[in-house]
Amino acid sequence: MIQRIQSVFLLLLAIAMASVIFVPIWSKTDALTGQELVLHATKLAFVNPASQTPAAVNTWPIAALAALSAAVALFEIFQYRSRFTQLKLGLVNLVLIAATIGASYYYSGVGEQMLNIKLIGTFEAGFYLPTLALILNLLANRFIRRDEQLVRSMDRLR
Repeated sequence: MIQRIQSVFLLLLAIAMASVIFVPIWSKTDALTGQELVLHATKLAFVNPASQTPAAVNTWPIAALAALSAAVALFEIFQYRSRFTQLKLGLVNLVLIAATIGASYYYSGVGEQMLNIKLIGTFEAGFYLPTLALILNLLANRFIRRDEQLVRSMDRLR
């Protein structure tokens, strides 16, 4: 049913993945030149570009993966009558979340090369939200599996 604990976990997962689209994922500031490079889910760009800074890099795969993961989680909530389908969608969501983390890490590496290689950038909240979503997905799958085991044990008693 919709009021189950796994539905709460899946809703929180969808909120976390949707917020990845709006919060910064990674940033790097060069103290000497004052340039700041910020990675969002849709672009990797300088905050205050100088005359010779490279153009912004489109990072739409991060946004697409995060949005798709949030959509799968919301769809998974309403598949409560088929727990096996929910488990399969949970596996799909696991792959999507891992791909989001991988794409974020890849584009942060691209950003490292764009601005003063000697300095290290910092990961922002947008990088850690998919990790939270991954944990929520694992918890939801655990409770879905527990419900399936409970239903099977009740079928054996009949």
